[in-house]
Amino acid sequence: MSFSYRVPLALAAGILIGASVSLTSGVLADKTKSPPESLPVKDLQTFVEILNRVKTDYVEPVEDKVLLENAVRGMLSGLDPHSAYLDKDEFKEMNIATSGKFGGLGIEVQMQDGFVKVVAPIDDTPAARAGIQPGDLIVKIDDTPVKGLTLSEAVNKMRGEPGSTVKLTLVREGEPAPKVIELKRDVIKVSSVRGRLLEPGMAYLRISSFTTETAPMLGKELARLKSESGGALKGMILDLRNNPGGVLDAAVKVSDSFLEHGKIVTIRGRDGRDGRDFEATPGDLLDGKPIIVMINAGSASASEIVAGALQDHKRGVLVGSRSFGKGSVQTILPLSNEGAIKITTARYYTPSGRSIQAEGIEPDIIIRPLRIARDDNDSENAFEPVSEADLAKSLANENGDPAHKDELAKKREAAERQAQQARALAESDYALYEALNLLKGLVIARAP
Repeated sequence: MSFSYRVPLALAAGILIGASVSLTSGVLADKTKSPPESLPVKDLQTFVEILNRVKTDYVEPVEDKVLLENAVRGMLSGLDPHSAYLDKDEFKEMNIATSGKFGGLGIEVQMQDGFVKVVAPIDDTPAARAGIQPGDLIVKIDDTPVKGLTLSEAVNKMRGEPGSTVKLTLVREGEPAPKVIELKRDVIKVSSVRGRLLEPGMAYLRISSFTTETAPMLGKELARLKSESGGALKGMILDLRNNPGGVLDAAVKVSDSFLEHGKIVTIRGRDGRDGRDFEATPGDLLDGKPIIVMINAGSASASEIVAGALQDHKRGVLVGSRSFGKGSVQTILPLSNEGAIKITTARYYTPSGRSIQAEGIEPDIIIRPLRIARDDNDSENAFEPVSEADLAKSLANENGDPAHKDELAKKREAAERQAQQARALAESDYALYEALNLLKGLVIARAP
């Protein structure tokens, strides 16, 4: 999950190493709700009996405070993967995380079958540079097996002072043996939006997480790219791959940036109560130009809200692979001991009314991850096909003035540069290369 807490609202899919987040909808409980049912006396008696047995019979003395806190942690973690108890220090770190700057590895994780599962690495962090991938299972931290640790304990072991090192043992699907990776902890500064022009008029925007600054940063990046492109863009690729989520408000505002009207997302609590609809407002930063949205298994929570909204409104074409499938909302409830509980209180639904919980979002066009290698035979010295102009005694073009020939030569040079850039893009990021080809096709199809 992405730990981006915003005093009442946040959104997430796991725990962020160096911070913490959840897709939250509010801080205070609703006093109008019906009171809970009376507590079962027999079950409480059993709890007290177990507590006393542990206090008297466990091999070592244990403080009451520790036993009770462990009981609370177990009660919440037993509900679902995203509900949790946060002690004073954990709650404080969650609040610090919204600044977009924290110490750690830069990796989003959650528990799965007793191991820590990577949801996604954050761009330009030690985890991303080390090649950690979504779906990796962390089975050992330094010399400590993860099995038996709580998620919070595992996260604390991976945290540390910037400059210190930690060794992770990973199990990756398809790999014959575990991988051991040593990482140097760093101060993680999350710049959630980055952009560039892939070709003239073809914008690329990468959102790595959703923070309180994502929406304004998106607007600034688009304005910059429009200026670089001569004042207008032909289309855009919105890259949400390996985006683990973040602040709910940011997901709504990003979606609203490209929608003129209609629902963005609907939140419904138990029995349909505490519902809320988020609606789009007039104004599209791209003026209806085509959008390609890239997703994969590391796209979770807030990024799924954006992808689902653009897909349901047919405002963007989704490409890639099925998303993570986190369709629940967590509420942060501060406690009198300066800690808090993070508890799942609602589900969210895309504009068409579908829940993506545990199912994810299927892209419109599936692009499997591929690695493209350069063909040694594909070089500047490769054989060029014969054209009409190469034939002996071929007729000359009647428009043979020097200016026309110079213009034609410049066009060919530009085309060759684009071809070289396309080859480089295909080698470095094949999915993005395919997305760009699709975007160019949409631009051509919509041209007057």
